[in-house]
Amino acid sequence: MIKKVSRNVMREARHERVRKSIYGTAFVPRLNVFRSNSNIFAQIIDDENKTTLVSASSLDKDLKLTNGGNIDAAKKVGEVIAEKALQANIKKVVFDRGGYLYHGRVKALAEAAREKGLEF
Repeated sequence: MIKKVSRNVMREARHERVRKSIYGTAFVPRLNVFRSNSNIFAQIIDDENKTTLVSASSLDKDLKLTNGGNIDAAKKVGEVIAEKALQANIKKVVFDRGGYLYHGRVKALAEAAREKGLEF
């Protein structure tokens, strides 16, 4: 009998493979996305100093979201992360989709961040 590997284990393997080439610096940090069934999270990370510079999620109280697991929530999180990044003088980032397909909520977050002025 063949045992099926879980989707999250396969996603983590994809993420590790991609992370070999994606690296955030102080000048061009990494925009990481984590997506759960009920929420979405975004962080801008400086890998050289191992620090999170800016973060946003659908759990933030100021967003006042009733459902954090849909495309509208992802768009709002993308807008918030872009605004916070621009306030912290971060204009250009490297996008790390976290092993997820560039589709749906991940794509909505990325496009909303681009529309607000974040370059990647």
